[in-house]
Amino acid sequence: MTKNFSILVVDDDTSHRTMLSTLLTGWGYTIFEADDGEPAIEMVKERYFDLILMDIRMLKVSGLEAMKVIQKINPAIPIIIMTAYSSIETAVGALKTGAYDYLTKPIDFDKLRLTIERATERLKLKEENQRLRLSLKDQFDRQNIIARSSGMTQLLDTVAQVATSEATVLITGESGTGKELIAGATHYNSARREGPFVKINCAAITETLLESELFGHEKGAFTGAQRRKEGKFVQAHGGSIFLDEVSEMPLSMQVKLLRVLQEREITRVGGEEVLPIDVRVIAATNKNLADLVREGKFREDLYYRLNVVDLYLPALRERRDDIPPIAQRYLEILAEKNRKSLSGFTPEAMDLLMRYRWPGNVRELINTVERGVVLCQSEYVGVESLRLMDEKQLDDAAPQGHPSEIRPLDEVEKEAILFTLEATGNNKSETARQLGITRKTLHKKLKAYGVMP
Repeated sequence: MTKNFSILVVDDDTSHRTMLSTLLTGWGYTIFEADDGEPAIEMVKERYFDLILMDIRMLKVSGLEAMKVIQKINPAIPIIIMTAYSSIETAVGALKTGAYDYLTKPIDFDKLRLTIERATERLKLKEENQRLRLSLKDQFDRQNIIARSSGMTQLLDTVAQVATSEATVLITGESGTGKELIAGATHYNSARREGPFVKINCAAITETLLESELFGHEKGAFTGAQRRKEGKFVQAHGGSIFLDEVSEMPLSMQVKLLRVLQEREITRVGGEEVLPIDVRVIAATNKNLADLVREGKFREDLYYRLNVVDLYLPALRERRDDIPPIAQRYLEILAEKNRKSLSGFTPEAMDLLMRYRWPGNVRELINTVERGVVLCQSEYVGVESLRLMDEKQLDDAAPQGHPSEIRPLDEVEKEAILFTLEATGNNKSETARQLGITRKTLHKKLKAYGVMP
């Protein structure tokens, strides 16, 4: 076992309780004992137990009475009831009110071990799911989405408003802009955050399989359907479903999706049972759905059902202020992944990143940074390590002709200093080195800008 699970054994029969404790200790569990329901309740108030093994008949407080109180204190603890054969009906009643399982006396040791292992496996799965959920929540937390540009900060303000509602959301933007990230932020900042966040790419599944993936199928519904399968909508019950590339959904499936959005119920392929669902739909596309509607390639009624709230994710070339912090963030992540010690980008390399048009958006930027990290042979990633995919996508270093706006020198200087400071991760010594000034001069400038006390 990877974890030393703690079990509370509750039984007023001293010899039976001692026997169970000895047996379970030998199996590697940490055992605590109580001789009645009342001390068991007090012990649960004082500390956490992974599992409770409790007799149903005890002199003062019965197992059923104790279970009711314990469930109010901590409903997450699995309780296995032990009962004499004559009380099986009572034990079955206990299952209906929340007991995990029951065992009849005399206890079958093999069955006891199997039941406990099944319960602890479920606990491990719940803990793993919780860790994953917390990890995802952190990943999709608004504070962790880089947004220095006005377009992105406005978008995140809208996400914060939309997330708290139950409205269907349509996220639009070019490929690689981070639509899944915004979908996740919408889910994990909503009242459904504890529910599942289920994703499906409508473009990656054939038309014949898409219905089964979304709605599930019954055993024998088609060749190869050897058992019943629950679809993504059922899996997402109580949470959100993210329909990526919804524009690629065939018209025949669009009709069925429209019905789901209207009726809030689904039927498995090959089945007749109608299943109610409680799911929030978040859809995304890199195409203009309004144009597809005019071309007859997307249903107008479905478009209006999906487009309750439209979140437009700007292309990276429209939010160039976000390039330096995104590049620096991923340089740190990818340097650690590749076991390299890197401090940042050379000024020439950062200038190149800023002038590139990024047709592949953030996804392409991350790939470029990773290539730079892998090929870099010094402390700073230079131009030679980036190897941009298409240099035709580079803008000129400066606009042709006379500048339309002449800015004061001190304003340009301030922008250069603050930009370099952020690009170096607030490393003042490195900022001074890259700018060719002394650290004392840098401190003086930063104080003048109100950045340092």
